[in-house]
Amino acid sequence: MKKILFAASECVPFIKTGGLADVCGALPKEFNKEEWDVRVVIPNYRCIPERFRSQFQYVSHFYMGTGVYNVNKYVGILKYVYNGITYYFIDNMEYFAGDKPYGDIKSDIEKFIFFDKAVLSMLKHIDFRPELIHCHDWQTGFIPVYLKNEFQADSFYWNIKTIMTIHNLKFQGVWDIKTIRGLTGFSMNLFTPDKLEFKKDANMLKGGLVYADYITTVSNTYANEIQTEYYGEGLDGLLAARHFDMQGIVNGIDYDAYNPATDSKIYCNYSAEDWRKKKVNNKTKLQEELGLAVDKKKYMIGLISRLTDQKGLDLINYVIDRIVDDYTQLVVIGTGDPQYENMFRHYAWKYGDRVSANICYSDDLAHKLYAAADAFLMPSRFEPCGLTQLISFRYGTVPIVRETGGLKDTVRPYNEYENSGDGFSFTNYNGEEMLHVINYSKHIFYDCKKQWNQIVDRGMANDYSWSTSKGRYEGLYNYLLGY
Repeated sequence: MKKILFAASECVPFIKTGGLADVCGALPKEFNKEEWDVRVVIPNYRCIPERFRSQFQYVSHFYMGTGVYNVNKYVGILKYVYNGITYYFIDNMEYFAGDKPYGDIKSDIEKFIFFDKAVLSMLKHIDFRPELIHCHDWQTGFIPVYLKNEFQADSFYWNIKTIMTIHNLKFQGVWDIKTIRGLTGFSMNLFTPDKLEFKKDANMLKGGLVYADYITTVSNTYANEIQTEYYGEGLDGLLAARHFDMQGIVNGIDYDAYNPATDSKIYCNYSAEDWRKKKVNNKTKLQEELGLAVDKKKYMIGLISRLTDQKGLDLINYVIDRIVDDYTQLVVIGTGDPQYENMFRHYAWKYGDRVSANICYSDDLAHKLYAAADAFLMPSRFEPCGLTQLISFRYGTVPIVRETGGLKDTVRPYNEYENSGDGFSFTNYNGEEMLHVINYSKHIFYDCKKQWNQIVDRGMANDYSWSTSKGRYEGLYNYLLGY
């Protein structure tokens, strides 16, 4: 039995702020249980729903110091088996008691340094010694650093491999060296430019990228992009130096959770066979619910996103008056920067029958929008993988994307001469170019209905379930473990 431990700061169904939680929730379930024993460890946040927390079982506890600032801290280990997967929860209410998983960056850095050392220290208490620890994003960046340094004094930890997965390179866990040294107990010789030092500070993600045995990220194009200065967030040199130990593996989505034929959250179920008749019922019902003009002929564009600069919302702001013409509606779901929240509120006020701004995150409403919209807009400045376009395919909704990262890898632009492709895309980060492609998609939708329907058919025939990506992870795990 090959033993793998996933370490992450979030995981569905327990806690979620982004796509990282979906990956850690969905991927472990995919492996063949007779060959793989894949378990997951996350912090025991107080904001995990009580229906789960009340079932966690106490395993053990111990005390652990991380550095001169943290000499003796309580570490509790809890355990819960859900859908056949064993989850561990690191318990310490001083660190994990807030009403949300993340706070200000300094306290986040302190609690995840504690978490990283606790993950390794816990292994001797749980009757499970992983051959490989799969670390996700900057919050777990110091697991490989501790493992290859302080923990090498104990033969129990020898030959444990690590993989570092970058879900979004923009977030790295950077703070001053003196504080990080005091919180970790690392010796000064680790804080050099070829190790943890980053622009005179210390960087948790960089530590993971230097010390992990292998690096993955969530799409092939993004793996190449982050080796360039424009996308590399200051780590392009390191990533280029490690490019032989790095690959992109596109995320999947949970095909049970996102299935228009069985989804109880949508108004009208449909499948690849009968969507032409039934999908439109979801549009008229959503128009009614959101107070938009009820008209099945309107071209409905959906946008579900964190409302941040990364997502290309400045491009939308630049051309929105020209997007929402008499034939077009725009439905937005998301929260984020106040300037973008207010921008969409303003346009919803200005064009009440055409724009709906839902400044919230509602999973129920998101499912309804995937089923109702004709197209989905994702004009991202950068996008490591993106899940929205994969879910759109599943619901027969056509993605309109900028060619970057995972969007470029997963959406094949429509070619009217070959009648091929499953979406629309534009190359440059430019509002006029985006508008041109949106208008072209409207032309196909209204004037070339047969071709439009074939685009939808091809999208629904795609397979972006986890079973495809899982095979690549299995190959990588076997390679690192020498099988």
